[in-house]
Amino acid sequence: MRIELSEEQKLLQETVRRFAEEVVRPRAKEIDASGEFPRGFFDQAGELGLAGVAVPEEYGGAGMDAISYCLVIEEISRICATSGVILSVNNSLVCDPILAFGTEEQKKEILAPLASGQKLGCFGLTEPGAGSDAAALRTTAERDGDDYVINGNKVFITNGTHADVALVFASTDMEKKHKGITAFLVDADTPGYSHGTHEEKLGVNASGTTELAFEGMRVPASRRLGEEGEGFRIAMATLDGGRIGIAAQAVGIAQGAYEQAISYAKQREQFGKPLAKIQAIQFYLADMATELDAARLLTWKAAWAKMYQKRYTLEAAQAKLFSAQMARQVTDKALQIHGGYGYTREYDVERFFRDARITDIYEGTSEIQKMVVADWVINKQ
Repeated sequence: MRIELSEEQKLLQETVRRFAEEVVRPRAKEIDASGEFPRGFFDQAGELGLAGVAVPEEYGGAGMDAISYCLVIEEISRICATSGVILSVNNSLVCDPILAFGTEEQKKEILAPLASGQKLGCFGLTEPGAGSDAAALRTTAERDGDDYVINGNKVFITNGTHADVALVFASTDMEKKHKGITAFLVDADTPGYSHGTHEEKLGVNASGTTELAFEGMRVPASRRLGEEGEGFRIAMATLDGGRIGIAAQAVGIAQGAYEQAISYAKQREQFGKPLAKIQAIQFYLADMATELDAARLLTWKAAWAKMYQKRYTLEAAQAKLFSAQMARQVTDKALQIHGGYGYTREYDVERFFRDARITDIYEGTSEIQKMVVADWVINKQ
């Protein structure tokens, strides 16, 4: 078995790394401290084709593959996890489902500006009473002639403060439970649509995470994604792809912390020698390197499965589960290597440590991933 990036993928990796160093790094600390959504970053990323990496060129995307998408999210997250998740949501949680389930008209009118970076998208599934139990959502959509009237609210919506388009899930038939959920593509300037202020969080603090509220919001039936009652299936299929993106984000966060730990260990001296000459620190770095490679390979395997298999639920769950746990362990060791300095905001490892924690939670908690993996190995193998 040969595992090697293509020349095109290597060039993409180099290009995105340079972009991350030159454009993302200068503001990474600032946006974390201020919570200011980096819309300018997204606009520039769109110009490079990073807003719709795996979307065909005919619909405004870069026409690349799922592994290329992972490379993009890793390289951006290596510098700034906030910027990484902004891109991840637009790519995997908004562009992907429109590409997979949208009509030709929706692809041309809605997907194209999203994939080209002219517009920004968000994914509206989570509610105050429906997090991991997505089927319990209470937002409703009632058919009225050629429109649907949507009422309800969503919480913890990444990109929500600045999104131009929201993929919203609502129930068209509460009695059918998850089989009554339907998906809609909603413009943020639609009357009855509003968002709150961004949530101040432990990490990824400038991701525009907010509440969305819908009050008597009329959405044309032409903006329904898929058929009535197909929304839950669309959401679950979308989250499979989203989990690959979050696995790549976790790898990127850990890679950034790991690189800084190596650099610090070589420079910092204790007991008359660099930390890198101390066996305890060497063992930390060895564990970090091994865990990183394992997570990256699982992530690439999941991306490969997305490209070539009809279903990739198991691979996506395993990649996200392991990568999230790895990111917490690696960033913890990186902070420990920095000692007291790592606990200050002078060094980026403190930010990486905080940012890593969310990868265990969003787009399916680690507990949910374990349930998915267990169900697969017990009932589907």
